[in-house]
Amino acid sequence: MSVTRRTSIAAALAAPALATLPAAAQQAAPQAQGSRQAPGFYRSKVGTYEVTVVNDGFNRRPNPAEGFVRNADAAAVNRALEAEMLPTGHLDITFNITFVNTGSELILFDTGTGGLLAPTAGTMWDNMAAAGIDPARVNKIVFTHFHGDHVSGLVTREGQARFPNAELIVPETEWAFWMGERAPQQPAAMVKGRFGPYAADRIRRVASNAEVAPGIAGVPTHGHTPGHTSYLISSGSSTLIVLGDVTNHPTINARNPGWHVVFDMDAAEAEATRRRLFDRAAADRTPIVGYHWPFPSIGYVRPQGNGYDVIAAPWTSAI
Repeated sequence: MSVTRRTSIAAALAAPALATLPAAAQQAAPQAQGSRQAPGFYRSKVGTYEVTVVNDGFNRRPNPAEGFVRNADAAAVNRALEAEMLPTGHLDITFNITFVNTGSELILFDTGTGGLLAPTAGTMWDNMAAAGIDPARVNKIVFTHFHGDHVSGLVTREGQARFPNAELIVPETEWAFWMGERAPQQPAAMVKGRFGPYAADRIRRVASNAEVAPGIAGVPTHGHTPGHTSYLISSGSSTLIVLGDVTNHPTINARNPGWHVVFDMDAAEAEATRRRLFDRAAADRTPIVGYHWPFPSIGYVRPQGNGYDVIAAPWTSAI
């Protein structure tokens, strides 16, 4: 075999490293430790409040250039994916749920898929256990909206309540829509089934701008659904926005805020909401936890061209 300059450099670089390894390690490659990922939870602080983001897996959407974005052609969607080094054959849409421990209450925002939707989702239960979060300790569940990937974790596969001691706090407009006659019949039946095991006196309906707990206030972000609500968490001088579905995957409609995804019920209002909220968050340098952003899903937005860059917050081992 001929020895080229490239192979001789590679050998020279590799030899010192190999020399430091035990003989057994040089002779055999390490074996894989299984196909499961490490526990998916991440903690940070907002003032004195402890925030834990728990991953609930993902849904793989095939051919995202076909039908996912209503007002962009396939070539434009594929270019956006390629620019972010993402495959064009599928798009993995992540689910992340947020817990806030205020010191006196444990508050959950949305409840994930509960393992009732995509086969690649439902990891929240294992990740909650790994994070030391007991569903029975959750005092309040605050909802951004009622799509299935946000409310299905309320119940078990047998339809029993998962969070036996929680008060459910729901945006009044969202509740009125899904419990009324205007909502599509099949998803409305799903919503009613998820909330059904919980007594009516444990469901509190509030305005989208209401304070739902000390330092936690709703921000009306209608459009994705009629009552969609985000939440601003404040403690001391620190703040954080729990986004909900103001965007889906950031490559799709944070980088491209004018793109309308198929799940937006009023796409024009959703776009206006997205631009208004992101302009505010960028100006204030407010961190955001994005439900469908790549885990651990905490970052910032800044204007870039006709859209927004999403800047991941630095990962840290300290809380």
